[in-house]
Amino acid sequence: MTRMLLSCFAMIAAAALIDASVAVGQMLPGGQGGGRAPASMGPEEEPSTLAPSSDKPDVAAKKAFNAAMKSLNKAKELEAAAAAAPNADKKAKLMEKVSDNYNRALDQFTEALSNKGDMLDAWDGVGYVHLRLGAYAEAVDDYNHALALKPDLMEAIEHRAEAYLAIDRLEDAKIAYMDLFNHAPKLADQLMVLMQKWQSDHRADARGMRAADIDAFGKWLLERDGIAKQTASLPH
Repeated sequence: MTRMLLSCFAMIAAAALIDASVAVGQMLPGGQGGGRAPASMGPEEEPSTLAPSSDKPDVAAKKAFNAAMKSLNKAKELEAAAAAAPNADKKAKLMEKVSDNYNRALDQFTEALSNKGDMLDAWDGVGYVHLRLGAYAEAVDDYNHALALKPDLMEAIEHRAEAYLAIDRLEDAKIAYMDLFNHAPKLADQLMVLMQKWQSDHRADARGMRAADIDAFGKWLLERDGIAKQTASLPH
């Protein structure tokens, strides 16, 4: 009789253990058991079984873009202050902050694009940041994306041409100049100044360019500058 009672108690205890295991399993994400209860179910660990809102990436992209523009504008302000700095030490300290803000803007623009890959203003912004940081090949790629979305974005054409110059892609810079000359003369004038500086710098130090190519580019610049001045003098 005693053996029968003990056996009954053992069966009841086993059943209780099984029920407890099932109950714990139902607390885990997906209802999958494992013999362990989660250590914590704080807000950051609560499982999400709902699909994300369809506008969430757009909201995240806009938030990151706005933050990037703040960082970019701060970098420009600091850059202007550095240009007017009274001494080299002050200028160096300000330029460190300029670099920090440009790099922060780069991260934020990149975050915006990771959420919304066709965000024109973010491509334009990240291209400008890469240009200012001296990452010229990356700037060209960024502006290619921007111009694929809006081919007549004249400032992007001018900025991409600046990057072309920095990596000695002279033919591409010339094509950009002609586009600007026909559609945005003021930006063409701005680019002309930079192209003339390129030519002057490379006359002093060829930096691997052939002298004949530098001279040919200088001749083209002289011709185009003359045409631009004649055109500017005509009555409109």
